[in-house]
Amino acid sequence: MPRGSAWKLPRWPGWSRLPREGRDTLFLLGVIAWTVLPHLSHLPAWCIALTTVVLAWRAALAVGNGALPSRWLLVVVLAVAAGLTYWSFRTLLGKEPGVTMAVVLMALKTLELRARRDAFVVFFLGFFLVLTHFLYSQSLLVAAAMLVSVWGLLTALVLAHMPVGQPSLQQAARLAGRTAALGAPIMLLMFLLFPRIGPLWGVPQDGLSSTGLSDRMRMGTVAEIAQDDRIAMRIRFDGEAPPPETLYFRGPVLSRFDGTEWRALTPSFPPRLQPQADLRVSGPPLRYELTLEPLRLPTLPLLEASPSTPQIEGLRARGTADLQWLIDRPVVERLRFRAEAHLRFQHGPLQTVLGLQDFVDLPPGFNPRTLAWAAELRRDPALARAGARELAQHLMKHIRDGGFSYTLAPGEYGRNAIDEFWFDRKEGFCEHFAAAFVVLMRALDVPARVVTGYQGADPLPMDGFFIVRQSAAHAWAEYWQAGVGWVRADPTAAVAPDRISRSLRLLPAPGLVAGALDTMSPALLQQLRDAWEGMNNRWNQWVLNYSRGQQFDVLRNSGFESPNWQDLAKLLVISLSTLALAGAGWAWWDRHRVDPWTRQREALLRALRRLGVPATPQDAPGTLARRVRERHGAAGEALAALLDTLQAQRYGRLARRHPDSALTRSFLAAARGLAPLPDR
Repeated sequence: MPRGSAWKLPRWPGWSRLPREGRDTLFLLGVIAWTVLPHLSHLPAWCIALTTVVLAWRAALAVGNGALPSRWLLVVVLAVAAGLTYWSFRTLLGKEPGVTMAVVLMALKTLELRARRDAFVVFFLGFFLVLTHFLYSQSLLVAAAMLVSVWGLLTALVLAHMPVGQPSLQQAARLAGRTAALGAPIMLLMFLLFPRIGPLWGVPQDGLSSTGLSDRMRMGTVAEIAQDDRIAMRIRFDGEAPPPETLYFRGPVLSRFDGTEWRALTPSFPPRLQPQADLRVSGPPLRYELTLEPLRLPTLPLLEASPSTPQIEGLRARGTADLQWLIDRPVVERLRFRAEAHLRFQHGPLQTVLGLQDFVDLPPGFNPRTLAWAAELRRDPALARAGARELAQHLMKHIRDGGFSYTLAPGEYGRNAIDEFWFDRKEGFCEHFAAAFVVLMRALDVPARVVTGYQGADPLPMDGFFIVRQSAAHAWAEYWQAGVGWVRADPTAAVAPDRISRSLRLLPAPGLVAGALDTMSPALLQQLRDAWEGMNNRWNQWVLNYSRGQQFDVLRNSGFESPNWQDLAKLLVISLSTLALAGAGWAWWDRHRVDPWTRQREALLRALRRLGVPATPQDAPGTLARRVRERHGAAGEALAALLDTLQAQRYGRLARRHPDSALTRSFLAAARGLAPLPDR
C-alpha cells in the first residue's frame, strides 16, 4: 500500500472547494455524529430526530456558508428539549435524562460556533459524551468506537489551534495521534498504579446487564433468558474439563409455590427442625477460575457442589442450607475468583425432619387434574408403596414416552399451567418440565423443589476458557429420598437429552449478517465468533478485571515483598515524578531547537537586507516581494517571484507542512546574482 493511501477520504467533488472553516466544521460534525451513534438505543425518538435535524442544518450552513441562527431561537429549542426530556423521564436528573440533555446541548452548540471558545465547549462536551457511553457498556467494541471519537475530537482540537493556512486533516490527525501517544505512558501508569477504590471505579447499577437469573420463576420467564446469547460467565478448569452433563451451576433454589410463581422458601419451622445442608463429598475436588458477569442477584452460581467458601475481594460469601452461595450485595460488576467443586456428592438429611413438610406444600385450588392424576397413580398397586426414587423414575418415563416436546416457544399458559402443560399442550422447556415434575412429586407426598442456574458450557478453543451463556439458564428439580438426601432430577434430559449431554440448546434466529454468514460458511461464522469472544475475554481479564490484588502483584514484581497502600502510593509518586523530570529535561534540551520555517525566514531576511531591501520577521513573503520589485525593478523579478511562491507554500490553499529547501537554495542563488544597492 503506498504511503498515505490509508488516509484518503471519500471523494466528494465539493470537498476540495470548501473553505477551511466549512471543511473543519463538517469534520467536527462527522465526529459528533459518530460519538452520538452508539447512544441511539438509549435516546428518545424525539432526541434522535432533533439531533439529526440540527447536525444536518449545521452541515448545510457550513457548505453554503450561511449565517448561524439567532441565540433566541436556540434558547427556545433548548427549552422545548428540556420539556420533552422531563416528559420522557419525569425528571431532569439521572443518567438517562442527563445523557439526553448532553446530546441535545452538544448538537445545539454547533449552531453557535462563532468563536474559538465555542469550539472548545463543543470539544469538551464531546469528551464528556464519550465517557457517558461507559455507563451503558464497557465492552471492547464500545472502547474501540470511543477511541476513534477521542482521536477525532483531538484532531478537531488541533485544527482549532492551527488558525493560519490550510493544514490538511491528515496532518492534524497525525499530530493528534502523536500527542496522544506522548500521553499514553502516563495513562498506562495511572491505570496500573492508581488505587482501585470501589465507589470511584464503579459504575451505576442500571448501566449493567438487564437479563440473567431471577429469584423467582413464572411460566415463561426463563424463556427470555434462554434466548439471550450473551455471556454469563467464563470458566477455566485446572486440568481436564469435566463432561458437559455434569456442569450444573447452582443458582436460586425455589421451594415456595403459590400456584403461579415459584419463590425462595420462608420456613414454617424453627431452624433446628429445618433440613440442613449436610454436604457429603467424595473424590478429588475440581478447581477452576470463574469470571462472572453482573447478575443483579446476591448469588454466586457455583458448580455443584462447592464445599469451601470462595474468596472474593471486597465481598463476603456464605453458604445456605440448600447449597446456594450468597454474597452481601447483588453482583453488579464483573467478578473474578477461584472456586472448587465436587461432582460426586450427597446433601440433605438422611432421615425425615419436620421441616421437609414445607417441600410438599401445594396451593389449594390450582391444577386439579394434576392432583387427581397423582392420586390415581398412588392407587396403582405397582406404585402404592413405591419410594421416592421409583416415583421419580416413573415420572421421567412418562415424560420420555408421553409425547412431550422441547421448545422455547410454547406460548402462554393460563391459571392452571401445570394441568395445561401435563395433559393438553405437552410442550415447553426446562421451567415447564421442572415445575411439573416438582408439583407431581409433592402431590405424591415426596418433598421436592425447583433449582435454577446454568447447565453446560461451550469451550472456547482460542484460550482454553469455557463460556456459559445466558441461553444456558436452566431449571431442574430435586426430590428428597430417605437414606440418600436431596437427589437431582432433570426432567428436561428425558425429552431433550442433547440439551444436557452435549450442551446443545435451542437458539434464537440469528441476525441478518450472522444469518448470511451461517448460510455460506457455518465454520467461518464459528471461527469469527470464537476469535471475537477470545479478544473480549482478554479485554475483560486484562483491563476490566484489573483489581487491587493485581496491583499488588505488580508491586511484588517490582521488588516490594509485602506491598500495601503506602507502597502503591510511593511507587505512583516516584514514577510520576520521574516522568515529570524526564519531560522537563527534554523541554530544556529542546529549547534551542528552531522551527524549519523560522530558519528559512532568517536566511531569506539576511539575504534581502544585504541587497538593501527592508525586511523584518513580521513581513509576509508577499510584502517582501513587493519591496524587492520596488527596490530592484525588473532585475529583482526572479527573486520576487520566488517570494510569491513562498507565500503560496506558507499560507495558500495547498500550504506545505515543511519549507521547500529547493526554493530556499534557488532564492539564495538568485540573491547572490543580484547587486546590492546602497541604503536610501
